[in-house]
Amino acid sequence: MNQNILEVDNLHVSFKTRNGAVPAVRGVSFSLKKGETLAIVGESGSGKSVTAKSIMQLLPKQNTVIPEGTIRYEGKDMLKFSNKEIQSVRGSDISMVFQDPMTSLNPTMKIGKQIMEGLSRHTQLTKKQARQRAKEMLELVGIPNPETRLDAYPHQFSGGMRQRVVIAIALACNPKILIADEPTTALDVTIQAQILRLMRNLQEKMDTGIILITHDLGVVANMADRVAVMYAGEVVEQGTLDEIFYRPQHPYTLGLLRSMPNLDASRAQPLIPIPGSPPDPSALGTGCPFAARCPYTMKVCHDYNPGAVAISESQAVRCWLQDERTPPEHIPAEIKEGRRSTEEAAADAEGVTA
Repeated sequence: MNQNILEVDNLHVSFKTRNGAVPAVRGVSFSLKKGETLAIVGESGSGKSVTAKSIMQLLPKQNTVIPEGTIRYEGKDMLKFSNKEIQSVRGSDISMVFQDPMTSLNPTMKIGKQIMEGLSRHTQLTKKQARQRAKEMLELVGIPNPETRLDAYPHQFSGGMRQRVVIAIALACNPKILIADEPTTALDVTIQAQILRLMRNLQEKMDTGIILITHDLGVVANMADRVAVMYAGEVVEQGTLDEIFYRPQHPYTLGLLRSMPNLDASRAQPLIPIPGSPPDPSALGTGCPFAARCPYTMKVCHDYNPGAVAISESQAVRCWLQDERTPPEHIPAEIKEGRRSTEEAAADAEGVTA
């Protein structure tokens, strides 16, 4: 069985402010296997990027507090690593691709030197070997005339080509995990498709695990094996791609799917936006953070935040609608239908293995 290469368990992250600590991530847990793609989705401010940067330990230490939780890479808790240990992992075993390539690249350094920088830090390659590796990486990510382009500066590349360079830098040391934080948001649709195709192809060649941070469910549908849906710093639902897209069990997940255009004419429906805005993280109450925007809210939703309920071996949800005490007539048809589909899938699986 493919073992987890990364395990995040009950992670809490807060930021110090003049008015006290503000929670950004609250009890987040998920895992990643080698060669797997996990998509973390949600609106802006849901805690996706903070979670990713916590793994890489890229948050400002002077005002970041991690009061509890673990981030285990190959069984070792990275939160207990020394600066030297985390620097040896960062860029070598775990790499990150950011949203805007121009803020990731040094405008005063040639592209080749920027790729070689990580190689010289994390490998024993000579300068000549590092340059050859940099050339191979540019070729791998589809940049023409790689030998010549090694001596070009970032401003001499298009936006899509710059993002390819950033991916080349991230993958130069053959990392086991690639964290991609909104890697295609700043690109047009055509270039976006090319970058996603490139990431899939590279993943197949290098067997790299990918954590994809995005708000775009179209990107998720094309890339992910599993999905974690975040809201107000919590993972409110996670499961396989099919479970999240075809058997969602949380009202927020339903809302995200309803607000996404469907290109399948036979299933096309009017887009329904989620009303309101995400809550202020500094003013969260004791109840479910989605209660104010949820069309199925009950009194208990405003008073207590629900715990996670396992729907299947791979799907879990934080919602009072999943509580056995919830009256059946209060559960929306879509969630009931999703439950039936999950039960049928589980029965089919048992029949195959019996």
